[in-house]
Amino acid sequence: MELALGGLMFFAVLLLVIGYNAGQALDPVQARLQQIAAKPRNLEELELQRPMSERTLKPLLRAMAGLVSRFYPANTARSLELKLKKAGMETTSTESFLGIKGVVAIVVGLLASLLVNAVTLDSTLTAVAVPIGLIVGFLFPDLYLSNRASGRNNTILKTLADALDLLTISVEAGLAFDAGVQRVTEKLKGPLSDEFKRASQEMRIGKSRAEALRGIIERTDCKELANFISAVIQADQLGVSMSKVLRVQSETLRVERRQRAEEKAAKTPVLIMLPTVGCIFPSLFIVILAPAALTAMKSCGSV
Repeated sequence: MELALGGLMFFAVLLLVIGYNAGQALDPVQARLQQIAAKPRNLEELELQRPMSERTLKPLLRAMAGLVSRFYPANTARSLELKLKKAGMETTSTESFLGIKGVVAIVVGLLASLLVNAVTLDSTLTAVAVPIGLIVGFLFPDLYLSNRASGRNNTILKTLADALDLLTISVEAGLAFDAGVQRVTEKLKGPLSDEFKRASQEMRIGKSRAEALRGIIERTDCKELANFISAVIQADQLGVSMSKVLRVQSETLRVERRQRAEEKAAKTPVLIMLPTVGCIFPSLFIVILAPAALTAMKSCGSV
């Protein structure tokens, strides 16, 4: 009896402790006070809570962008914004990219001067390496941007035929053009799907179909995609059956894709011949002609 009474008392005390702790953990007043106490109380603490990149890199890029923009032509800066769109880097502003160009130019110039100085120990060559490194570093981000845009356009071109086939099947099955575009974005991934998804979102918020599709042309540099969008816009304006237009465009793109594959296959023997002539033939010449050359040298020496 006494053991049972002691166990009940222990269990009651345990429940009281657990309930008290749970009440403390769920007390909204205490939770709110802890949130207020955890918040920074001055500008210095707010500044220190920001990431190191925002406190150091962003001010540096902003200052460098202001310096570079003074000497950068305005027309080139406007064309740079279009290049950023075509490369899929719309989140990067023109000012940030100019700042990156300036920072890369300085870094490459310093590295080039240090490398030349370490190799040659010549102050004249070191002084010459600095402007060359600055120019190369300043042009390197533009080269990266062009390569990124070219790779993005190639990816769009590779997936365009499959995307158009899926869109044609969807429209012929009874879906509207906008719903077919949405189905393409659900089934396919990549830059073309992202562009269609953006155009679909723009049409939802009130843009016309022609404006949304023309925006894709501005953000890409693919001639085949531009031709397809122009045909769709023209069919929409003239009231032509969209399924017929899509079927014709789909067949045309498949024929063009086959022709591109045949062209690459025709270029393959020429591409294979270059490493054959440059690497294999010299080795064969050495193996075949080296014994004859050594024999001739011995014969000449004996004479």
